[in-house]
Amino acid sequence: MADNAVENSAMSTAATEEPMETVQESVSSIPTPPPATPTAAPPTAAPDPQPEVRADPPAETKPDVKVASAELEKYWKPVKSNPNDFTGWTYLLQYVEQEDDIDNAREAYEEFLSNYPYCYGYWKKYADLEKRHNELANAIDVFERGVKAVPLSVELWLHYIQFYIKELQNIEETRRLYEKAIIAAGTEFRSDKLWDSYINWEKITDLKRVTNIYDRLFHIPTQLYSHHYENFKKHVLNHHPKDILVVDEFIRLRLEVVSETDPTSVAPSDDAPPGVEAPPGIDDKKEENPEETNKIRDKILKQRESTFKSNEEEVSKRWVYEEGIKRPYFHVKPLERSQLKNWREYLDFEIQFGTHERVVVLFERCMIAAALYEDFWLKYARYLEDHFSNLKKAATDSTERSVPLDDTGLEAVKSVYKRACTIHLPKKPYVHLAWAAFEERQGRHNDAWKILSNLEDALPGMVMVAMRRISLERRIGNREKTEMLFQEYIDKATDMNVRTFYVIKYARYLFKVLGDEIRARKILMEALEKDTRNEKLYVHLLDMEYQKRPINVDSALEIFSRAMTSADLTMNTKIKMSQRRLEFLEDFGSSIVQLKECYEEHQKLIKDMQSSEKKRKASTENSSEELTIAAQVQAPPPEKKPKSNVAVNGAVDQSQMMHDYTAYWQQYQNHAAAYYPQGWGTYGQYYNS
Repeated sequence: MADNAVENSAMSTAATEEPMETVQESVSSIPTPPPATPTAAPPTAAPDPQPEVRADPPAETKPDVKVASAELEKYWKPVKSNPNDFTGWTYLLQYVEQEDDIDNAREAYEEFLSNYPYCYGYWKKYADLEKRHNELANAIDVFERGVKAVPLSVELWLHYIQFYIKELQNIEETRRLYEKAIIAAGTEFRSDKLWDSYINWEKITDLKRVTNIYDRLFHIPTQLYSHHYENFKKHVLNHHPKDILVVDEFIRLRLEVVSETDPTSVAPSDDAPPGVEAPPGIDDKKEENPEETNKIRDKILKQRESTFKSNEEEVSKRWVYEEGIKRPYFHVKPLERSQLKNWREYLDFEIQFGTHERVVVLFERCMIAAALYEDFWLKYARYLEDHFSNLKKAATDSTERSVPLDDTGLEAVKSVYKRACTIHLPKKPYVHLAWAAFEERQGRHNDAWKILSNLEDALPGMVMVAMRRISLERRIGNREKTEMLFQEYIDKATDMNVRTFYVIKYARYLFKVLGDEIRARKILMEALEKDTRNEKLYVHLLDMEYQKRPINVDSALEIFSRAMTSADLTMNTKIKMSQRRLEFLEDFGSSIVQLKECYEEHQKLIKDMQSSEKKRKASTENSSEELTIAAQVQAPPPEKKPKSNVAVNGAVDQSQMMHDYTAYWQQYQNHAAAYYPQGWGTYGQYYNS
């Protein structure tokens, strides 16, 4: 990893962070932004640092204001109708920038950044806009919100710091801001520019702080780790040790060098009498010893070399994953599959071998690039929940599989879900459902209810959301609310299949949870009156009969009879119901005569099905032959004959389909016969007598 070629490549890669791309596809519904309107000031006028104060336009120019307002509304219209139209947003922001109306620009930027907070470049533009209008307090506020939204954006931090240095010129406040940036983004693998900026700034103010910064940096795997170590060597060689080390470390190293050079030399004790001189080299009045100074420098580097080597190993473990990251910034365009695979493998590696801090940093980096991918948010939330749950178990010696999290863990997991659900994925159901389940596991049922309600408002008519709301009420024992929701969804359903689905679920709840067989049977029968072709309703009615103790044969046969005599069920469904009826009578029936009658009826159904299939097949074959003859009559000469003789209008395909369909039923009949290989032969003695 220390190879110069690789290092040079790394330095060139990290020299600049890739700028945020913009979507290039044109949108026909959005007009092209006009060129910037020239100002009314004469060309020779000096620029005024204060915000421009414009006089009220004369009466004859007021129509132009209306035109400008109408033009602005054209740019707002696409993004209001579709907030996910990223290209529309870029056109709107370009327009308000050119118009230079601070109020309109603020409105546009606020709305855009509420939808796309990871676009760090637009936070910079917004802050610069406030600065151009001499709104420094607003510019600072924009920067603060920006680094809070994208704390790992090195570019945004550097832009903020440079603004702070230029405008405020306060050393302590600047140092505080640098420290804040290092804490937030300093562990990012590509944070080298931030560290370099901090070091270069501190060189002007305090060399000892520079050494301290390097000591912190040597414990963090970054892309330009070797570059930093080489710079540290220059820092040590170009300055006297006492200028770059704190007093305690310098004295310790100085004494080590002296003792190695002159073993008889002994440092004075702490309780030495007044007047005892400081150790050689500490007293500024004595002459410097270049040899001693160089030995101290060697010790400084040697002590840090082991840390550097250890850090180099950590970098080498991650290098292949880092090289696989081609788009570390946010964009609405999909990531390539290789990129997604690389992120998953990198996260799995860090979870297995890295510290919790590094895992969180990597997840946050991943969330910027893959903010629109639901599975990464779910993976992040699950990791945090497991981590804080294990900490809680270790602290309480708990052996339970799931324990409520403390406030720190709860807020950490909630923060991930909240960002995913309210900003980046407001209409993705699975992450919302996972959030609601998490809140329920923590005993926060009201929060879970709100999440599901909001999701249902965003995605009305989604069955899985409705069932999760019902299940939540059922689990907390709210019987009235559960039944009310079931009935509400049944009444609101416009699709018959969806309505029947809710009816079946409601019947199961009544029968198996509340033990109310009468109501369960009633709602199924009522549903059968409206959805006469739905086989599932018959199946669930029969399922109730099978679970009775003792079983009621007559009640079950009544359901079978209703299905067999229904004019709305297909022949296919009737044959399956007839087969079930034979199995039921074989297991629970008490009359052999009844069994014989059902068997004969079943055989008749199969014969009718086969006869119908034969007629249909014959009709298809005749039609196919006629079409083939017609095709031959109109066929070209032999030398130009097509490779395949495909019948017109797909008649051959239809014949093939019918053939396969007939084969299926032949197989079904054979299976039915094999199901009762000896039993039916025995009954045949009675049937033929």
